[in-house]
Amino acid sequence: MIKKPINQNDSYKLELLNSIGYDYVFDNNPINHLKDKTIQSNTSKKDKTKKLENLKNEINSIEDCKLKKNSQQIVFADGNINSPLMIIGEAPGKKENQSGKAFNDVDGELLKKMLLAINIKKNNVYLTYVVNYRPPDDRKPNTDEIKRYSIFLQKHVSIINPKIIILMGSTAMEALTGLNSKISTERGKWREVIIKNTNYNVMITFNPSYLLRFPENKKYSWEDLKKIKQKIMDLNLSI
Repeated sequence: MIKKPINQNDSYKLELLNSIGYDYVFDNNPINHLKDKTIQSNTSKKDKTKKLENLKNEINSIEDCKLKKNSQQIVFADGNINSPLMIIGEAPGKKENQSGKAFNDVDGELLKKMLLAINIKKNNVYLTYVVNYRPPDDRKPNTDEIKRYSIFLQKHVSIINPKIIILMGSTAMEALTGLNSKISTERGKWREVIIKNTNYNVMITFNPSYLLRFPENKKYSWEDLKKIKQKIMDLNLSI
């Protein structure tokens, strides 16, 4: 090991360290904590990316799945993997099935407008689905399918580790909270969901595809969005 020269003022430090058997080098240059944090952040991002890739491969390797057989490809997720805001929808549709990207159809355009209404860009959040393959004829996933994929979904949440989760639609609500009641009675309330000993702030709201069919309910979604915006401010999150 090549040592840097040690100035006279640090000679006592050398004696101390030699006495306890350590071999350190003192440097008069200040420690760059920002650089350390950047290295940690990059390492964390690489680790998260690897875990997500492993999860994607795990889902893609499942067998005896009608959803998978019906689909062109897996639609795993989209957006910022380090976002504190995670949005979970029901399932990919025809266009998502073709592109492989989440919320990439007209419902995604509506979601983009909804998020912009509270000053959030769609590409700054993390987007995924309960089931990662398009159901036949765009039907709602059945209970068995929801249960099967909810295991993957919980792993997905743990990897992303968001501060806020938005569950869009009854399928997402059932998959993560176990509730199977009407979404109209459950939306707009903050809940806590525990996954692997970690608490997550959860808001249930209408799915954009539902709002396209029933636009009169957009007023309720706006109320939910305002609550989400307030929670973001309360938690001092940057999105």
